[in-house]
Amino acid sequence: MNEKPTIYVDADACPVKSETLHCAKPFDVSVVFVASYKNMMNDPEGEWIYVDADKEAADLQIVNSVKKGDIVITADIGLAGTLLAKRVYVLSPRGKEYTEDKIMSLLDMRYQSAKLRRQGKHTKGPKSFTKEDRKAYVEKLMEILSNFAGNDGSVSN
Repeated sequence: MNEKPTIYVDADACPVKSETLHCAKPFDVSVVFVASYKNMMNDPEGEWIYVDADKEAADLQIVNSVKKGDIVITADIGLAGTLLAKRVYVLSPRGKEYTEDKIMSLLDMRYQSAKLRRQGKHTKGPKSFTKEDRKAYVEKLMEILSNFAGNDGSVSN
């Protein structure tokens, strides 16, 4: 018996929460938002797990909860690298899928930027989130969910 995937959202700074719920609904896929207590919401939609405000608490909750074939939404490249080893689909809120063949170069770029910042050099932050990013995210998530549904419930990764 093949289980449906669960979508986990690294929710503290995620700009595509409502889009994730909207995409998951027609596929009857559960969405679990993981956030720190400091970002607790009143009457949030979906299932929420709140963790301590420690820097890595949400990441650890997600890593310890996922199973092969699940989908995780995060902008955290380090978390993405850890999850790929667990054979999980990892998607950025901008619709970019993190893959084994690209993760090492992304981690290296992150390391080089952090090194420059430690040396006092200014590095550019992420560009502003756009409507195009939102659209790309919805399209990629729907593609992954459609592939899942087209495989009679099996998810290959």
